[in-house]
Amino acid sequence: MAREGPNWDGLLKWSLSHADGTNSSRNLSEEDRKWFMEAMQEQTVDVVKRMKEITLVMQTPEQVLESQGVTPQDIEDMLDELQEHVESIDMANDLHSIGGLVPLLGYLKNSHANIRAKAAEVVSTIVQNNPRSQQLVMEANGLEPLLSNFTSDPDVVVRTKALGAISSLIRHNKSGVAAFRLANGYAALRDALGSESVRFQRKALNLVQYLLNENRSDCGVVSELGFSRIFMHLASSEDGEVRESALRGLLELARDRSDKPDATSNEEDDKLKQILQERIKGISEMSAEDLGAAREERHLVDSLWNTCYNEPSSLREKGLLVLPGEDAPPPDVASQHFEPPLRAWAPNRNPESKLSSKKKEAPLLLGPGPPPDAS
Repeated sequence: MAREGPNWDGLLKWSLSHADGTNSSRNLSEEDRKWFMEAMQEQTVDVVKRMKEITLVMQTPEQVLESQGVTPQDIEDMLDELQEHVESIDMANDLHSIGGLVPLLGYLKNSHANIRAKAAEVVSTIVQNNPRSQQLVMEANGLEPLLSNFTSDPDVVVRTKALGAISSLIRHNKSGVAAFRLANGYAALRDALGSESVRFQRKALNLVQYLLNENRSDCGVVSELGFSRIFMHLASSEDGEVRESALRGLLELARDRSDKPDATSNEEDDKLKQILQERIKGISEMSAEDLGAAREERHLVDSLWNTCYNEPSSLREKGLLVLPGEDAPPPDVASQHFEPPLRAWAPNRNPESKLSSKKKEAPLLLGPGPPPDAS
């Protein structure tokens, strides 16, 4: 399956023999011109033709390929090549027209984990920032095998690659987001955050953040599914990117709770405060180099503390929020006009109060609803 590269050495020697860099260019003889054009044409890859050849291989049953000596590594190499070709949006869209998209999606169910993972990578490349290919993959029911691999594949690399492909498929794709939500996608993301794989956690956190930014009402769904406790756990992760993403998730939920007085418990409030105090302590003990790298985390901790407790964190007092040479954060205008969630809830826990008497909205159901009454 390996391709031979162009004979660049031969072409270089030929070009050097006809020019030393000092003389003006001269006309080539017809014989030299013919040789050069033939040499270049022989090494020019017809991408569409090559993609058709790859499609033919993907359409061939696995047993037949094995009988012809094609190994799983050969298939991986072939998918590597295909991924290079479909980096072009035009080629990505052409893959469906030449019949290659459906067999590629079929490789998501291959018996070899490496092939399932590589197929997901190719799908991710095809649909990334490509509305046409996103539509084609959705119409080909490509989300279903990706969800299956994401939620239940025994190989965490396959699960991670499938999640990456799902993320690329549903971004800026309303029908994709809707299908993901209806397939209990948030519950699957919650389970992914419980994985021991940091890479898997990062991808799951990034997708949660995107979905919440796109639809603020989903904060209620996330809270109902217990994401707050998971975010609090991950806020103490040894991985800086995971910590930042978890803190960002907690900040999104805290801001969303301003009009929901019973959305959190005293136990959760105390746990969050303890975690933030631990993060402040950890930041205080960082070296100067680590402090610089943790700029985003420092600001997230301070913003979360200010949102929840209506006062700046001790990072400001210690001079750790804005280090010498850093730009100061914008002034906090919102807290002067809006009561922060945790402070607002504290005096209103009495069920007879106005806020508590407000009817709670039912959580959004992600799965199918109850069957209609028989008539």
